[in-house]
Amino acid sequence: MKHEIDQLQDFLQRHRRVLVLTGAGLSTASGIPDYRDKDGVRRGRNPIQGPDFRKSEAVRRRYWARSMAGYPTLAGASPNAGHRALAELEAAGRIHGIITQNVDGLHTRAGSRKLIELHGNIHGVVCLDCRTVHPRADIQAWLAQANPALVPTGPAGEVVPEARPDGDAEVELDEFQDFQLPYCGACGGTLQPDVIFFGDNIPSERTADALAMAEEADAVLVVGSSLMVFSGYRFAKLAAQANKPIAAINLGKTRADDLIGLKVEASAVEVLPLLV
Repeated sequence: MKHEIDQLQDFLQRHRRVLVLTGAGLSTASGIPDYRDKDGVRRGRNPIQGPDFRKSEAVRRRYWARSMAGYPTLAGASPNAGHRALAELEAAGRIHGIITQNVDGLHTRAGSRKLIELHGNIHGVVCLDCRTVHPRADIQAWLAQANPALVPTGPAGEVVPEARPDGDAEVELDEFQDFQLPYCGACGGTLQPDVIFFGDNIPSERTADALAMAEEADAVLVVGSSLMVFSGYRFAKLAAQANKPIAAINLGKTRADDLIGLKVEASAVEVLPLLV
C-alpha cells in the first residue's frame, strides 16, 4: 500500500484546495454500520420516504420505534482515526473543506470546521409545525419513558436490533402498534429528525453552499462512499466535467469508478492517518 499512500500524498501536495466528500464507510470503524456492501448494493429494507413519513402516522410510528432502538448506537459512537485525520489535514491547510453525506455528527466532534452536512444531522429533531429544533437526546429520553418495553437493554435484554447508519434499526413492528409517538414540547406538533429523507430535496441554501465549495476546489477526494446516491455522485460528476482530478479511498465499487483517476481500496481509518 505504500505506493498508493505516496500517490495520495502527491495528490494532496499538487492540489491545494482538495474537496473531501465522505460517506458511511468512514464511520464503520466508529461502530456505525454501512448502508451498502462492496458492490454498492443497499443492505436491509427499503428506507422510509419523506412524503410517506409526513402523511402517515403508521409510517411515523414505524420510524420512531426503529429510531428509538437504533439511535443509541449513533449516540454512543465516537470519532475514529479517520475523522481525526481529516480534521488535522484541514487544520494544516492541506484540504479545502468537507462535504459529508453522513448524519452522525462525527466530523464536528473530531474538530472539522469547514464542513457541510449535506443530509443533515441525526442529533436534531425539528417540529414540522413551529420549526422548533429539539435535541435528539431529549426525544430519546421521552420515547424511553413513554415506551418502556422498547428500551434497548443490552446483552441481558432482548430489544437490541441491528442499527442502521441513519439511526434507524431493523425492528419488526407487528407487536408495537401501541407505540407512543413523540410530539413537540413547544406546540404539540409533529416531529421529524432534522435529516433529509429519501424522496426529499436538500435545502436550496445548503445545496448552494456545497456547490460553491465544489467550485472553489481544484480536486476531489472521495472517502468511504459508493456515491450510489446522486446527491453525492453529482460532486464527482461536476469535478470530472471541469477536468478536476478525483481520488478515492473506498472498499469496493463506486458509481464514479470511471471518473476516478486514483483509487485506494482500503479502509479510510487505516489510510487517512498515514496522510497526516
